[in-house]
Amino acid sequence: MSLRWRILAATTAVVVLAVLTSVGVAYYATQSRLDLFVGQIGEREAHRLAQGLSRAYTDAGGWATAEGELGDAGFGLDRSPGESREVGGEGGHEGGGTEGAHVEFVRVVITDVDGRVILDNAAELSPGSDGDGLGGHPGTVIDLTTGETVGHVRVDTNHELLSSESHGFLSALLYITLVGALVTAAVAMLIAAWLTKRITAPVTALTRAAEGIAQGSTSQLPVTSSDELGQMTSAFNQMSSDLDAQRELRRRLIDDVSHELNTPLSVIQLEAAGLRDGLQTPERVSGHIIDEVTRLRGLVTDLNSLAETELGELSLALEPTDASELLEAELGRWLPQAEAEEVSLSLDLADDLSEVQVDRMRMSQTLGNVLRNAMNSTPTGGSIVIAAARESSGADRDSQRGADTGAASDMLAISVIDDGIGIGADDLPQVFERFYRADSSREAGTAGTGLGLAISRAIVEAHGGTIDVASEGLERGVTVTIRLPCGPPQP
Repeated sequence: MSLRWRILAATTAVVVLAVLTSVGVAYYATQSRLDLFVGQIGEREAHRLAQGLSRAYTDAGGWATAEGELGDAGFGLDRSPGESREVGGEGGHEGGGTEGAHVEFVRVVITDVDGRVILDNAAELSPGSDGDGLGGHPGTVIDLTTGETVGHVRVDTNHELLSSESHGFLSALLYITLVGALVTAAVAMLIAAWLTKRITAPVTALTRAAEGIAQGSTSQLPVTSSDELGQMTSAFNQMSSDLDAQRELRRRLIDDVSHELNTPLSVIQLEAAGLRDGLQTPERVSGHIIDEVTRLRGLVTDLNSLAETELGELSLALEPTDASELLEAELGRWLPQAEAEEVSLSLDLADDLSEVQVDRMRMSQTLGNVLRNAMNSTPTGGSIVIAAARESSGADRDSQRGADTGAASDMLAISVIDDGIGIGADDLPQVFERFYRADSSREAGTAGTGLGLAISRAIVEAHGGTIDVASEGLERGVTVTIRLPCGPPQP
C-alpha cells in the first residue's frame, strides 16, 4: 500500500473513531440527563404538593379539600381516559411544577400520619387502606397552625411511560447526530484526500528523481514550500547538483589521469625501443626513463595523499619550526628546477618571522604543491616570489571577508606569487575542488591532475590555518596565500 493510501486510511480510522466516540458520549450523556430530569420532576412535585396540601389542610381543618388541591395541581381524579394535563399548568399553586410534564407520567398518593391512604389519584388504593411500602418521592404535610405533621404525599413518576417518551427523543437525537457525523466524516475525508495528495506529491517526485539518478540522469525539483518537505526537496536539489559536479570531476580525472599515465608510458616505450634497436645510448635512455618514472610516482603520491584526506587519516607530527629556515629550504629544493625552466624564483621575507608549530614534512608537501603549480603556469622568463610576513590584524581581515572570529591572533602569511597564465573569474571558486583544473591550464597544456590544491587545503586546515587563491584574471598571474597561527616574534 502506498504512503498516500496509508495516510488516508489512518485519517479515516481516526475520523470514524472520533465520530463514533462523540455520538456514543452524546447519546449516553443525554440519556443520563433525562433520567436525572425525571427524578427532579418527582422531587419538585412532591415538595410543591406538600406545601399546597399543608395550606389546604390548615384552611379546611382536615382532608376535605385534598382532592380539589390535587385537581388544581393537575393530578385530580376527574379526568377522562387518555386526557392529559400539564403539571404545574394554569390553576396550580405558587412555585408551579415542571412545564410540559403530563399527569400520565405521575402518580400521587396522600396518606395520614398512620400510613392510611387518604387519596390515590390512580385509584389503585382505596381510602383507608395501608399505604406502607409505597415508592416515589415523599413530601410531608403539616398543620400550619400547630406545626405538627398530619400526613405525607408521595409522588411516583411513571418510568415506563417516560422511558418510552425519552427513547423516542433519543432516537431522533441519535439520527440527527449520525447524519451530522456522516457529513462531517465525508468533509474530513475530502480534506484528508487533498492533504495526503499534497504531502505525498513531493515524496513521489523525489522517488522518481532518485530513480533517475540511479539510471544516470539528474534533475532539479521545484521547491513549493518552506516546510520540512520543501527543505527535503532543496537538500535533494543540492545533492543532485553535487552529483553532477562529481560526475564532471570524475570525467576530468579519468581524462587527466589517462593523459598523465599515457605520456610517460609512451616515452618509456619509445626510449626502450630505441635502446633495443641501438638508436639510443643506455645513459640517455636511463635518464629519460628515470624522469618519467618520477613523474608517475608523483601522480601515485598525489592520489595516496588525497585518499588520506578523504578517509580522515591525515596525521600530523607538529614541531617548532623556524619559518625563515622552512622557506629557505623550499627555495633550495625548487631553485634547480626553476633555473632549468628559466624562471626566476626568489624569497621576500619580513624581519619579524617567528617559529610556527607545523608538521615539517606535510608543510613541505603543501608548499611543493603550490610551487609546482606556479612553475607549471609560469612561462619562460617569468618570475615566482615566495613572500612571508607576520599579520596581526586577523579580526580586521576576517571582518572584511564577512566572518566574526572574535579576538585577533597573530598569523604567519606565506604567499607564492607568480606572473603566469592566471585564473579566470569563473574558475576561481572551484580551484580547491578535487580533480578540478582551470580551463587556462588545460589550454596551456600544463601538467597536473587538479589534486595539489585540494591536498594542500586539507593539510593547512589540519594545522588550524587557511589557504586562499587570488588572481586578477587571465595572463595576470596568481597569488596563493597560506596563513598559519604563530607565536610571538623572536628576540
